[in-house]
Amino acid sequence: MATERFQRGWAKLMEVDGEGGQRVIESLKDIAPDLGRYVVEFAFGEIYSREGLDLKQRQLVTIASLTTQGGCEPQLNVHIHAALNVGLTAHEIIEAITHCIPYTGFPRVLNAIFTAKRVFEERNVVLEKNV
Repeated sequence: MATERFQRGWAKLMEVDGEGGQRVIESLKDIAPDLGRYVVEFAFGEIYSREGLDLKQRQLVTIASLTTQGGCEPQLNVHIHAALNVGLTAHEIIEAITHCIPYTGFPRVLNAIFTAKRVFEERNVVLEKNV
């Protein structure tokens, strides 16, 4: 039986990540179903559902956080897709990642940029030219 918190989280997860989020939760069912529930209830039912930031801002923060942690390329993949889903442009995503260089260094930023490049290619997103 799904709690109100789970239902709220699931709705937010679908709004942000769509099928990608559903695949992540489904992939946890046979090994760590509680982890999937925690992601839905806490991350999306509580954190993503808070007031104060819109979904674009939340995705920029998430992308920056995952970039600076390093080693989070699978999660970056999901959240770059989500960033596009909520209306961020490829240019905004690249700028957010590039902005992390002084705080985390070139290797982590390069890994994040190449993750973004793969997502953009997969979704046929054309990077706008700088004006």
